[in-house]
Amino acid sequence: MDIIDLTIKAYFPLLLVSDKSKGPLTGDKFRHMQRNMLKRALLGTTGGAAAFLGACLYKQDEWTYANVLMPVVQIALDGEDAHRWGVWAASKNLFPKCNFTPTRSLMETKVWDLTFPNPLGMAAGFDKDGEGVEGIARLGFGFVEVGSVTPLPQPGNARPRVFRLYEDKAVINRYGFNSAGHEKVLQNVSEYIDKKRETPCILGINLGKNKTSSSAVDDYSKGVNTFFDVADYLVVNVSSPNTPGLRNLQARKELSELISGVTKARDLKCKDGSRCTPLLLKIAPDLTEEDKLDIADVVLVHKVDGLIVANTTVSRPDSLLSSNKNETGGLSGAPLKNLSTTVIRDMYKLTNGKIPIIGVGGVSNGADALEKIKAGASLVQVYSALTYQGPPLAKKILQELEELLKRIECKNVSELIGIDVEL
Repeated sequence: MDIIDLTIKAYFPLLLVSDKSKGPLTGDKFRHMQRNMLKRALLGTTGGAAAFLGACLYKQDEWTYANVLMPVVQIALDGEDAHRWGVWAASKNLFPKCNFTPTRSLMETKVWDLTFPNPLGMAAGFDKDGEGVEGIARLGFGFVEVGSVTPLPQPGNARPRVFRLYEDKAVINRYGFNSAGHEKVLQNVSEYIDKKRETPCILGINLGKNKTSSSAVDDYSKGVNTFFDVADYLVVNVSSPNTPGLRNLQARKELSELISGVTKARDLKCKDGSRCTPLLLKIAPDLTEEDKLDIADVVLVHKVDGLIVANTTVSRPDSLLSSNKNETGGLSGAPLKNLSTTVIRDMYKLTNGKIPIIGVGGVSNGADALEKIKAGASLVQVYSALTYQGPPLAKKILQELEELLKRIECKNVSELIGIDVEL
């Protein structure tokens, strides 16, 4: 008995197929037909599987990406190579366009005189040099944040510098602000803005400082001057754990001096009667209660337009299972979710809800996004979950978030900002 016989015996029970012209197909006649059908099926398995997989990927089937494609990518490529290929694919518009359109009245969000088509954005760190903004926007994101961008090109830290924590749905990175520099990134985003955009979205530019720079104020001010006219909002990133001394800029005195200098540079670029590009501050999740209070005071005094809460954490929860858990760098993904939500809630309360917050850290579904909005976030960003769920992530989160809003008969997502926080 060959493999065809065994397969027929296991999977094809004796059937009676009636054909008026030829009579009933039984015995050897039926068996011959069975064998021919199965042979054709087996010979076509590879091509059929490839065609089926291609159709699933094109249709943005979430299960196929999360359980087939992304695990294959993780086996075939290390974290940084997969990241580089992802940016390249975005730059060539190779990702299929999101086939879900959020309900405008329900999901449209207005912050800083900007109208976001939906509250979900791609966090800084994925497209560091502004190469794939259009391709990322096509995935369904309401806004894309490029960076961090340093004034001069710098390579960042030595490889390996990206580590997946599979069991924890997390990532540790120690990139160290690898950047093509202001000039190249300006060229990239200007090309995106100048061409006819198929998928317009809000563009943020996240600013960093060079590792060897002696003046943080000068570096961030250069960023403001360079990107003021092309960015919808600008971010002062003082919270990466991978640039020596950077997080020290979150201390009250240092932060006050930095923000004072950078806001002056921004204000000088503002023209009478025209809109000033909003200036945001991105902070760490690893803050003491005193740190949070100091930051809240500084952003209120200097009228910072917004906060991004939070960057990666240097803490390592006891719950981590991966063998990579002790790698040096910032931890992002699922283990950061509760910590970042706590800091969002604290900063919303300390600023009395006056400073719009972009919440980021551990968001992988619609419920996670809604949790951060209720804690005080006006907008939400994702990144690490993309490593495990792939390009349909934005579509999935938006669909789930919209369904949750409809379930509670919410008229617009903005109604829920900070409702879990007692001011």
